[in-house]
Amino acid sequence: MTDVVKKVPSLRRAVDPFASVAEELDLVEKNLTRSVRSSERTLTEISGYLIHGGGKRIRPMITILAFKVFGGKRVEDIVDIATAIELIHTATLLHDDIIDAAETRRGKESAYKKFGLKATLVTGDFLFIKAFEFAGKFDETVVQWTADACTRLTEGEILQGFFNRNTEVTVRDYLEIVKRKTASLFETGAKVGAYLAGASPSLVEEMGEYGLNLGIAFQVIDDVLDVVGHEELLGKPTGMDLRDGNPSLPIILALGEGEAAVSDAFECSHPTDEKIQEAIKAIGRGRAIHRAKTFSKSYAELASRPIKKLPPSFYRNGLKTLAHLVVERDF
Repeated sequence: MTDVVKKVPSLRRAVDPFASVAEELDLVEKNLTRSVRSSERTLTEISGYLIHGGGKRIRPMITILAFKVFGGKRVEDIVDIATAIELIHTATLLHDDIIDAAETRRGKESAYKKFGLKATLVTGDFLFIKAFEFAGKFDETVVQWTADACTRLTEGEILQGFFNRNTEVTVRDYLEIVKRKTASLFETGAKVGAYLAGASPSLVEEMGEYGLNLGIAFQVIDDVLDVVGHEELLGKPTGMDLRDGNPSLPIILALGEGEAAVSDAFECSHPTDEKIQEAIKAIGRGRAIHRAKTFSKSYAELASRPIKKLPPSFYRNGLKTLAHLVVERDF
């Protein structure tokens, strides 16, 4: 995503949020590598296969920026909780690939496909446990917020399953899924970062709102890219939401426009490649992609509002730039 800063004219003079916390993110990487070492080689191999497979590290970055913007000093603390959040995210990816029977992830064969269901499932559990080795070092508030985020993640997965291939799904239903399944870790990272830096309760809540709205904006663009993105950049084929029957925003909006090809593919338990391509074309013909992008921008703007209230600083500018980046990215 750093390249997006260079590509978008309005962002060329902006603070690169990744560069602004590069040292701390490097410490997170070292933590991740150390944390997944196990006497059982398979656990280490599968964990490393995904952790070192090209993740964006956006959740740790938000956590660290929220800490830095309020003058946080104990770098070791924020690196540890940022590591925990990334481990939780990685664990959910392993489990998601099992649920969706995904064949690819981040441009290569998925762990589920490469290592099998049982080993991948257990590795996901292993990563959750490792996450709480880090999160458990903190006070009750931090531990509870982290546990709450995990709870919401599982609730979001169940809710998404309920609306799988269900043409009655609404935008309101979609938002509830996204708030729980994707945005919960964004929200928690931002809140914990501010809390550990000593921000006031009201500012901690405002940073939580930043994370929540940023997470929604991020997921909507993920949904858009699943339709109009480039496979070589995404690291997976387009049309995966249609194949898996997951209710993405472009699909929901296209269903509302009465696109028969979209409902045909979405409702089909095993849609053919031809059906998927016809549905993608149908979504592209309508206004669903434009409306989804507008939707994402509106949530990115909501995320930016509390940031504008903060005193000018390098890290505030990083948080502000990040809100633009999530809607401008192409992978």
